[in-house]
Amino acid sequence: MKRSGILNRHLAGAVAELGHGDGVLVCDAGMPIPAGPRVVDLAFRAGVPSFEEVLAGLLDELVVEGATAAQEVRTANPAAAALLAGHFGATLAHVSHEELKSLSAGARLIVRTGEARPYANVLLRCGVFF
Repeated sequence: MKRSGILNRHLAGAVAELGHGDGVLVCDAGMPIPAGPRVVDLAFRAGVPSFEEVLAGLLDELVVEGATAAQEVRTANPAAAALLAGHFGATLAHVSHEELKSLSAGARLIVRTGEARPYANVLLRCGVFF
């Protein structure tokens, strides 16, 4: 049994399969899930687990070279906007929510949280550790 890190076997296995350039969408409970990408659905109840908790856990294990969020997060969910700005700063790209939904179809992995606040979604681009 793992001692630390991501304990969910489905998510830990999916993270281990990621490579440089792969996309990982971390999304709220309301984000439409496109057909195609592997999905690990962690949603249990509204707000559980939170977008913040899941994102923090993934960032502990992933090398991320870029991130994209919906521009609507800035006005509709200032807490999520501040969280994303804190993690990614000026490297965070913003697109329309419709564009983010289109981009999510190309993700290798989608991790659905129980987050119940709007636009708590981010598309991560995996980097390389060397």
